[in-house]
Amino acid sequence: MNKLNIDVENCYGIKKLQDQFDFSQHKAYAIYAPNGSMKTSLAQTFKDIADATASKDRIFPDRVCTRKITDENSVDLPKESVLVIRPYDEFFAHTEKTSTLLVDSKLRQEYENLHIEIDKSKELFLKALKEQSGSKKNLENEISSTFTKSDDEFYRALIRVKDEMIAQKDAPFADIQYDTIFDEKVLSFLGTKDVKTAIESYIKKYNELLAASTYFKKGTFNYYNAATIAKSLADNGFFDAKHSVNLNAQEKLEITSQNQLEELIAKEKEGISNDKELRKKFADIEKLIKKNVNVRDFEAYLVEHEELLPKLANIENFKEEIWKSYFKARIELYKDLIEKYQAAEKRKKEIEEEASKQRTQWESVIEIFNSRFFVPFKLIAKNRVPVILGQEPMLSLGFTFEDGEDQAPVEKAALMQVLSTGEKKALYVLNIIFEVEARKKAKQETIFVVDDIADSFDYKNKYAIIQYLKDIAEEPHFNQIILTHNFDFFRTINSRFVNYSHCLMALRNNKGISLNKATGIQNIFVNDWKPHFFTDSKKKIASIPFIRNLIEFTKGDKDPDFIKLTSLLHWKSDSAIITQAELDGIYNTVFSTTGTSADGKRAVIDIIHNEASECLKVGDCINFENKIVLSIAIRITAEQFMVKKINDSKFVENIDSNQTPKLLAKYKKLFSGDIVQMETIQRVILMTPENIHLNSFMYEPILDMSDEHLKKLYEDVLDLK
Repeated sequence: MNKLNIDVENCYGIKKLQDQFDFSQHKAYAIYAPNGSMKTSLAQTFKDIADATASKDRIFPDRVCTRKITDENSVDLPKESVLVIRPYDEFFAHTEKTSTLLVDSKLRQEYENLHIEIDKSKELFLKALKEQSGSKKNLENEISSTFTKSDDEFYRALIRVKDEMIAQKDAPFADIQYDTIFDEKVLSFLGTKDVKTAIESYIKKYNELLAASTYFKKGTFNYYNAATIAKSLADNGFFDAKHSVNLNAQEKLEITSQNQLEELIAKEKEGISNDKELRKKFADIEKLIKKNVNVRDFEAYLVEHEELLPKLANIENFKEEIWKSYFKARIELYKDLIEKYQAAEKRKKEIEEEASKQRTQWESVIEIFNSRFFVPFKLIAKNRVPVILGQEPMLSLGFTFEDGEDQAPVEKAALMQVLSTGEKKALYVLNIIFEVEARKKAKQETIFVVDDIADSFDYKNKYAIIQYLKDIAEEPHFNQIILTHNFDFFRTINSRFVNYSHCLMALRNNKGISLNKATGIQNIFVNDWKPHFFTDSKKKIASIPFIRNLIEFTKGDKDPDFIKLTSLLHWKSDSAIITQAELDGIYNTVFSTTGTSADGKRAVIDIIHNEASECLKVGDCINFENKIVLSIAIRITAEQFMVKKINDSKFVENIDSNQTPKLLAKYKKLFSGDIVQMETIQRVILMTPENIHLNSFMYEPILDMSDEHLKKLYEDVLDLK
């Protein structure tokens, strides 16, 4: 963007503003805007663009508001290209976008790819387990809590049983319907005292029968083992190859077919399961189940799978066995996921180590802040590696409070309680730096509207801000409009980096706001008034306070020339008779010159009033000399009126300082009924002293004073006569 066109009307008090900013040669503008003229209103108008919000006039909402802010091609600014920096916004903080400053794109891409591959394997594995178990539960949580007692350590749970899975030869419980047993109501039922007692009684009898069995042995060769062996032998062609199995008992029994083995298993099983006492034990359990309507599905399942009943005595252990059976049934998917995860974990650690060694823009941002700004704390990036790798979206800042040689870590909330307003603002600037650096990295074309960001800062931090604004101005994708009501700040940024041609002053009038080329930024007395002292009466009068200050600095306030110039700023007995030639003589003495004015005999007081009358005819403008001339004329006229009314020459002659207030105090004492006159003179005291006692360091009071206010006051003091 090379040009910015502004055409707004009725936006937050701006009646009308039309102007163009040309950034083709210089990337920054500075606008001095006296309080109440347009600064905050213009900033808010741009903020509305950034927020995609309609602008308005808050005081007069019925007024039609128009806002057209475009580039050189008449294209509206996209909201992403506008950043308004306010004086202080405690809610403005770095965003997830600014955390991209920490990203090494190559490392992050590799890191994310590791997760993508793992996630694919994980998805396939969980899908297979869902089919295997028939469960509708969150399987990640179930697996994690089964093996780790926590529901968010899925991979640690899988790895915990890795060796067991490799050693496990079969999957005895792979076909169990998980939700039928591990239902909350079922688990609650199984945990009751009566049920526990009934199950223990059943198991005791079952174990007695198993011990008496001809072929089955507790813990080594049970129904399931035998049935699995029969199926496995048949599937592998064992019997087809005419092999046989010998069973050891009191008499050896040779088995030559799968059917023969299965029949023997069934008969042996039936002998145990049909035991009258065991049937009674099972009936007791069924009776308890039927009393609880919430577990009827479990009852039906248990009737079909009575062999599972002994496992219910230790439900947690049984749960582990079931999941390991599911894993074993899907062992290839299990191994694929584990291998990818462990390989990725190894590479992740390598990436994290590499990332931790990298110096990122975030460190640069924090270093900018720590080195440039003077605050009682230092910043560190606490979680830089997790943010680099995308594990956490936002950087966490750490704070170390410093008091001499003592240092202590401190949380932000506690820190904010001990910081001054200026120090809090410095921390706010940190967030701005983050945002700017993120845009710099992204090469985001941006117009920065800076609204008195350095307001209320001490000089050290103010200069740090100015230096950073200068850095912004050197970026090819950035343009700036810097708004301020602080003239000293305005002068400084002009001297540091804003070209004089891009320094503007805002002027409010009845029609709206106009932006005028700034004048008098750098020593107006030396650069403008001094060269025209003998040819421009207005500039001659405006120079009187400067010359008087120089005499005071070099010769003191007892010097005759200092006293004579005082008579041109206060009404004294000789004020009316001091001539232009005398003023020229003082000037020539101070500056070692020989210049003369055209009419040396003319009284300076007459020139003051004549030039003040001319100022009344001029419209509002950014004009130093007009305001100084009016201020001098106002005070001289007011004092002349009071001196004449008081009519006490001895009293007036004895006033050696603060003459206007002392005259007013005497006037009030003598003429207490002159309310209107006293109010006018009080306004003189409030509005003129800083304007008249002007030096090269203090322009601001004059600039903030409206021409209209001074003109009206001069007319009012003239009416005192």
